[in-house]
Amino acid sequence: MKKALRITGYLLAVVIAAVAAGYIYLQYAFPNVDAAPVLSIEKTPALVERGKYLANHVAVCIDCHSTRDFSRYSGPLQPGTEGKGGDRFDHSLGFPGTFYARNITSDKETGIGAWTDGEVYRAMTKGVSKNGEPLFPVMPYKAYSQMKTEDAYAVIAYIRTLAPIRNEVPASDPDFPMNLILRTMPSDEAPMLEQTALEDEVTKGKYLLTISSCGDCHTPRDKGNPIEEMHLAGGSEFPTPDGGKLRSANITPDRETGIGNWTAEVFVQRFKSQEHPAAVAPGGPNTIMPWSMYAGMKEEDLRAIYSYLMTVKPINNKIERFTPPAKS
Repeated sequence: MKKALRITGYLLAVVIAAVAAGYIYLQYAFPNVDAAPVLSIEKTPALVERGKYLANHVAVCIDCHSTRDFSRYSGPLQPGTEGKGGDRFDHSLGFPGTFYARNITSDKETGIGAWTDGEVYRAMTKGVSKNGEPLFPVMPYKAYSQMKTEDAYAVIAYIRTLAPIRNEVPASDPDFPMNLILRTMPSDEAPMLEQTALEDEVTKGKYLLTISSCGDCHTPRDKGNPIEEMHLAGGSEFPTPDGGKLRSANITPDRETGIGNWTAEVFVQRFKSQEHPAAVAPGGPNTIMPWSMYAGMKEEDLRAIYSYLMTVKPINNKIERFTPPAKS
């Protein structure tokens, strides 16, 4: 009996040692990415203007990093909060932990005023913060890694112009084992977009859709991974604060359940009509889709996205867009 207990004790010690070694390895060997590049981006007026357009109306970086007014449809930004951070993503939204969008204004204590351009670029495209910690991919760095270099530089140039706002954002707190898995996600092997001119409308549309991270919401997921055979077929669920449920739309060209019957003009107008969102009644249908921001996208860019969407595989997937909260 004593011998059996000793063997059990040894085995337990080995297991504990292996777990400890694995934990230490993940803590110190990951994220496995290179040091931030040495960059000093020349913030020309043209570059800043391009970055302002991308950050507000295409990649919509300013969306998560500001305060949104959900008393109006699609939660337009509250003026004066641009870049202050604090948007919370937690268990109520299906996240494995509690994650916050950080302050990206130029405030040196609570924002990124003390970050180098290279550190901001690495965070955007690799998902690693200034101190080497991994970012949860609600920050769409995998999409931004496919951004043309000059466009990524433009976004950084614009962000540097945001007025400093003193706003201390809490540190993100991933659950176990996500805190360890998260460390393995950033990688230097992430595919980078070939730096070519996007003169073909379909190619341009795919590029714009990619850096807009449309697939993140419009492709359903299984255990956190996109279901590739359901690419852009919609159905991802988003709980509302009052207990209702939103679901993303099917944006494949399926004629019954998607946008296959839409013309380019209808597609463009759907966005442009939301420039000034109306007030929403309590418990009424709303959406996290930042329509008012996308409404500022150039018509030619919206048409390019439409042209690309018409080339993807049509998937029949009927979506119940909104389920109101249960009556008490």
